[in-house]
Amino acid sequence: MLFDKTMLSGVYIITLEPKKDERGFFARSFCKKELSQHNLHTEFVQCNISFNPQKGTLRGLHYQSDPHGEVKIVSCRRGAIFDVAVDIRKNSETFGQWFGIELTESNNRSLYIPTGFAHGYQTLCADTEVFYHVGSYYEPDASQGIRWDDPNLKINWPEKNAIISDRDKKLPELFI
Repeated sequence: MLFDKTMLSGVYIITLEPKKDERGFFARSFCKKELSQHNLHTEFVQCNISFNPQKGTLRGLHYQSDPHGEVKIVSCRRGAIFDVAVDIRKNSETFGQWFGIELTESNNRSLYIPTGFAHGYQTLCADTEVFYHVGSYYEPDASQGIRWDDPNLKINWPEKNAIISDRDKKLPELFI
């Protein structure tokens, strides 16, 4: 596993290192030892899957409030997504900034997102499946979010005709 820092402190691109042969490939998608060597969170209590039948589906921007903040490792197991992390740590030098990356079934990348970030993604093709390692249990009362089209964030979502849930359409803006 290769770990590349992003412009947002604590957010990493994790690239798998597939071992290929005539049968296909084998790669580690999680390694507690390697995460620990990069001082990253290593205890994950849930694994979640999201299936999205339509291109342009946008989920987010979601987070859980303290003390239930979530660490996530997000990967795309089928299809492709534009994955986004937004720094919502008020004392951070990068508060209100975002990082986006394309995760696909073939580029062998994941995004490590620490607590203190909102997360969302948009599907780039139909029948997309997203897999998450999550460091905290889901707590409905702690579930929060930020508008996907917050004018302060200026996220450049690739698909202009987004399919968004009614809940996500009603999320508040992040006040910068």
